[in-house]
Amino acid sequence: MKKILFPTDFSEAATNAFVHALEFAKIVNGELILLHTFEIPVYDSQFFPENYASIYSSIELAKFETFKDEIPKLRTIAMERKLEDIVIKHRLMDGDLLYNLKNAVKEDQIDFVIMGTTGVSDWTKFFLGSNTSSVISGVDVPVLCVPVDAKFKKIKTIGFTTRYREKDKKELKKVLKIAKKTGAKVKSLYVKTSNSDISDVTVKEWEREFANDNVEFLVLPSDEIKETILDFVLYKEIDVLAMITHKRSFFESIFDSSFTKKMSKETSVPVLIMHED
Repeated sequence: MKKILFPTDFSEAATNAFVHALEFAKIVNGELILLHTFEIPVYDSQFFPENYASIYSSIELAKFETFKDEIPKLRTIAMERKLEDIVIKHRLMDGDLLYNLKNAVKEDQIDFVIMGTTGVSDWTKFFLGSNTSSVISGVDVPVLCVPVDAKFKKIKTIGFTTRYREKDKKELKKVLKIAKKTGAKVKSLYVKTSNSDISDVTVKEWEREFANDNVEFLVLPSDEIKETILDFVLYKEIDVLAMITHKRSFFESIFDSSFTKKMSKETSVPVLIMHED
């Protein structure tokens, strides 16, 4: 059974992403592990010698009560979607979200992470924040990012961006497995820039290798990579976009404020981040 880590702050974005997490768990035959983190303010114990410990205890108790109160609401959502059989476990952790997420992935042997985003600020914080380099290197599982406006619908078409590298085939095969479970078609996109070194022969080789899979290979000539990806998502009616990371430079060049704003506003589709080896 696949394990899916779902970090939540019980916000609107997280609740919307929870629906996607439930449906994804059904597709991959997985269980959900809900991760809620909180940070306790730092106090100087010399100014609070008597009630120093009680301050921490009261904060921890309050967070636990909030966590306990929110869980039934999520279970109600599962029941309403007739997905109450999905196994849901919980982790309440003190500390930084990204640090705890990284540890939870390792400790629970997580296969996927699914999280909600509210727009540019969250994408920027998660992908370009100060802790990002360590998170990307430490979390080697796919991360599905769900914009708050992306309402769940049956996945019929999955987009996949590639640079036709040999190691991209491994990630494409993972996407094809997911697509097969939901009966979806995969549309693979390569944006061929003016300085591209990918030959037509390479593309034909890929087409032959994956001839028995439900995948279509598209090569679009353009030097406007981000705009081409957006048009691809919009006009090819992509329901989920799968992209492979190319280390930190990938996020700096692709996930800038203008791209994420357009992605959220114009397309509102979940993005599955695949981590290259």
